[in-house]
This record gives sequence, structure tokens and C-alpha cells, in this order.
Amino acid sequence: MKYCSTRGGVSGLSFVDSLLIGLAPDGGLLVPEQLPDVGADISRWRGLNFVQFAQEIIPLFATDIAPAILKELIVKSYENFEHEDVVGWQQLGDITVMELFHGPTLAFKDIALQFLGRLFEYALALNNQHLNILGATSGDTGSAAIAGVCGQSNVDIFILYPDNRVSPLQELQMTTVPDENVHCLAIDGSFDDCQSLMKEVFADLDFKRELNLGAVNSVNWARILAQVVYYGYASLKYEEAVSFCVPTGNFGNVFAAYLARQMGFPIEKLLVATNENDILARFIDTGEYSRGEVHQTLSPAMDIQVASNFERYLYYHFGKDTDKLCAFMEQFQTGGSAQISPPEGDFMATAVDTKQTLDAVRKAYRDYGYVLDPHTAVSYAACGYFRDIVEGPLICVATAHPAKFPDAVHSAVPQAPAQHPALDALIGLPQRKTVIEPTVEAVKNYLRTASSR
Repeated sequence: MKYCSTRGGVSGLSFVDSLLIGLAPDGGLLVPEQLPDVGADISRWRGLNFVQFAQEIIPLFATDIAPAILKELIVKSYENFEHEDVVGWQQLGDITVMELFHGPTLAFKDIALQFLGRLFEYALALNNQHLNILGATSGDTGSAAIAGVCGQSNVDIFILYPDNRVSPLQELQMTTVPDENVHCLAIDGSFDDCQSLMKEVFADLDFKRELNLGAVNSVNWARILAQVVYYGYASLKYEEAVSFCVPTGNFGNVFAAYLARQMGFPIEKLLVATNENDILARFIDTGEYSRGEVHQTLSPAMDIQVASNFERYLYYHFGKDTDKLCAFMEQFQTGGSAQISPPEGDFMATAVDTKQTLDAVRKAYRDYGYVLDPHTAVSYAACGYFRDIVEGPLICVATAHPAKFPDAVHSAVPQAPAQHPALDALIGLPQRKTVIEPTVEAVKNYLRTASSR
């Protein structure tokens, strides 16, 4: 399996190359040159547990790693999950909740980032390399990425996050990690500002080579690959095709579901649930991709107006025509808006406001005694909107443990349990963070000074 850039300037990369490069040198995102067709294998994969299933899917995309080594890396990636099968399940009436938050930091991103951490450890040891990882987070990516690589001698990780715009517990999960290879950088701005800074730093190819920069955000293809696994796995739990409703911000999670369907897994509809930051819902309905003001909401991981992984979807939507893609991205970059005909058949979407989010938390607790975090509540509210037009099983994707957002949960249901021992243990621990100016030069200067390369 080889990898190429969505913008056409890079091709023929191995999986390990794509892992370490992260963002393509031409500014595009890396994608497989072709997707495997799994239709003939589905019947033999039914009944596997999650790790066994991952050991079937991931080797299709990582053909340059010996199968025995890759299978062992997958086992190690999921040893520290609380649920015996990694993914948990709850039935709330006619909606199934797929719980992806049983990893070390209680967020769905652990499923990808625990695997990514093991991959980095393996790939860097091959050639005795050191990697400086630069990432941006709206909350959960940062802590999950740190948990994946903290303490590794051949990695320094630098996480940009919007100061005072992540939840207090999300910040504690990052800033209380004592390992010297962890650097938390608070930026005065939004997540989009952090993400823009990260991309601008990566765009300086000389600096990228000088610091040997790697990516941990979902611009890194390995992140998407690990997420494809749980959509394929979930789809095979039923005899009929399933639909997924996904709380969406940066588009990586629902894009992984899109790829799983393209590969031949029995997936009917993909339902995109956004909060008030509704750029993706508006695009799916109208074909207009138009940047707006970032609104702070109860679901901060979705407070995004520029979705990084959207470019990967456009690559497929445009039939892999890189010229069309580049023209679209240039128009959006320069004018803040780009337009195509409304895409049909790939997704359905709706936006969920704060009131609807809180109502969803109340409803799930009142009817089933089940506590939703505010991101999953956005998805659950959207499920109610779509339930009558979706045939077959409808799966609500649960992306975070409610204990990560106790204030939001308790504003809806004061008596609802929203605690977890792992988070309680963080209270009062010493914190390490650096507040820096929201400029590219400030980020570069910090990386040069703090890297142990």
C-alpha cells in the first residue's frame, strides 16, 4: 500500500513514511493510493473481538511493517483500556450508543493515539531517530496524544491549545503530566488559531526538516486508519446495514466512517451532528463551505470552523482530481468561502444548539438513567431528529466520558453522576504549561529552545 497527497505533489510513500511525515510537503493530506475492497472478507470477520478485527484491517494499509510486529503493536495499544473489548455498548430504546471513551484519557481519540504512540516508538527505533511532534487541540486530542508518547526518549511532544477554552479537567489531563518530553503551550485564541499556527509551521519545509517535525493531529493518516477499525467492527455486529450519527468538528471521525463504507462495510447512512459551529452542516445542505465566527459551546472539541480532514473528503468527492481540490482550497483560503453543488448521498447533517444539547442530556438520564457528555449529547439529539428517516440500526457515537465535562452535565441534571477516579486524582497536582504569543515565530522559537533533539 502506497500513499499520496490530496494536492498531487507527493506519491509512492510507504505507510511508515506517511506516519513520520504527517502533513504532506505540498500542504495536502496523505491518503492511500487505493482503498481495499473488503466485501469478500466480511463473513469471516464476524464474531472477532476488537483487537482481532484490528489485526485484520490495519495490515491492509501498513504493508511495510512485518505482520507479526504489527499485530503485537496492536495488542499493546489496547492493553490499558478499561473495557474488555475496547468499545462499549449501551441500548437506549431504539438507539445504540457506541462508547469509544474507555481508554486512558476517557476520550475516543485514545483508540487512535495509543496505537499512534506505539507506531512512533517502533518506527523511530528502526533508525535511532528523534521526532518533535507538534499538535493542536480543542481538548481531547492533546491529552490523548500526550498519553500515547509521554516518557518516550525519542519523542518530544508540543501541544498548542486555546487558553481558557478547554474544560478545566481537559487542561489538567495535559498540564499535570510530569514527563520532560511533554510541552503544553497555551495560546490566546481559538482552536482554529492553534490549528492554523500548526499548519503554518509545517508549511515551512526547511524548519520542518531542521526540527524533524511530525504530526499527531488527525492530519496524520494513521489516526484515521485506527478510526476506520471501529466503524467496520460496529457494522458487523448486525445482520443489516447500520447508520452512524457522529458528533463532528474536525471531520476526521466521520470521515473514517465514510472510508469504511467505501471499503465495503455494510453502512447505510452517515449522519453529521454539529453544534452551533455549523460549517459542515451548512456545506452538506447547501454545498457552501464558508468560514464563520467560532462560538464557544458546551461541546468545546467541536468548536471549530475550519475542519482539517474535510480536504480528504473533497479529494474523493472530486474523483481524486487534485487540480479541482487545489482550486477549491485556494478559494476558501483567500476568501473564506467556496461553493460547489450540494453533495448528495454521502452524508446527512443537522446542527444542535445548546438548549437541544442540554435537553438530550436530561432525556437520556430521565428515560434510561444514562449520562451523556455534551459532545455525545449533540449526537443523541441529532439521532432523535433523524430516527424516523433511518431504517435499520442507528448507532450514536459516544466520544467522551461525562466525567470530563461535569459542569455541562450538572447544568442539565444536577444529580447525575459525572466523576471518574482517574480525573479525581488530577485535582491539586502541579501543572506545567507555557503561555506564548499566537504567532508562528513564537511557536518556532519555543520549539527550537525546548526540543531535546
